[in-house]
Amino acid sequence: MDSFNLKGKIALVTGASRGIGKAIALRAAADGANIVLAAKTAAPHPKLPGTIFSAAREVEEAGGTALPLQVDIRSEAQIAAAAAKAAETFGGIDILVNNASAISLTGTLQTPMKRFDLMFGVNVRGTFAASQAVLPYLLKGRNPHILNLSPPLSLDPKWFRDHCAYTIAKYGMSLCVLGMAEEFREAGVAVNALWPRTVIATAALAMLGETAERNCRKPEIVADAAHAILTRDSRACTGNFFIDEEVLAAEGVSDFSRYAVEPGAPLLPDLFLG
Repeated sequence: MDSFNLKGKIALVTGASRGIGKAIALRAAADGANIVLAAKTAAPHPKLPGTIFSAAREVEEAGGTALPLQVDIRSEAQIAAAAAKAAETFGGIDILVNNASAISLTGTLQTPMKRFDLMFGVNVRGTFAASQAVLPYLLKGRNPHILNLSPPLSLDPKWFRDHCAYTIAKYGMSLCVLGMAEEFREAGVAVNALWPRTVIATAALAMLGETAERNCRKPEIVADAAHAILTRDSRACTGNFFIDEEVLAAEGVSDFSRYAVEPGAPLLPDLFLG
């Protein structure tokens, strides 16, 4: 195993049509990885940029091989079919990135149950279902990894007070890390979480309309951190709740200015940290 390269690896990335998911896919593609882009957006969205097909073109241009699949990860049938198609196309699966997520930073009385169900369906159920569907292939994979884009766990009430439903839904993804890392430790499947130190400039953030993009970092910082994790020995790197800055610092990175949307502008810390 080349500890620093994903060449030839097969990675299934959920929510890969834009944002952090696409950035992680492109970073792996630069190594020559095979990328399964699993996301809902097959036709242009009226408010959000990118589709699985435009992302697939970028993956190919970056040096990878792309398999775009329209998948709603709330459907166990669709995610199981996507995993089977990925394995049939590329000969297996080595990496699962659970990136797809739904957000609503609303209080209890301001959160419609439809939105509650969406967050739990995508964040918790989708992460569990995708992991369940892909694990049989990971158990036969090369240096197998699951990486969830979810925060470190904390029971500090301040993280629940203003958006209780969203916090529980994201922590559900983190609890999957806690449980599955231990469950599959002996089998050698790494299960880790990754979360950004600062707010990341994505289309979803723009739709929330609450944060100035100039005070954010680009998705590439999360992608580079994910790459560093996914190239580590799966048997020696599991059950961790990583922060992007800390991962890159361990890799020798000391200057993060190139990741800033506007270098020099004050950066906003992300939720669940501090």
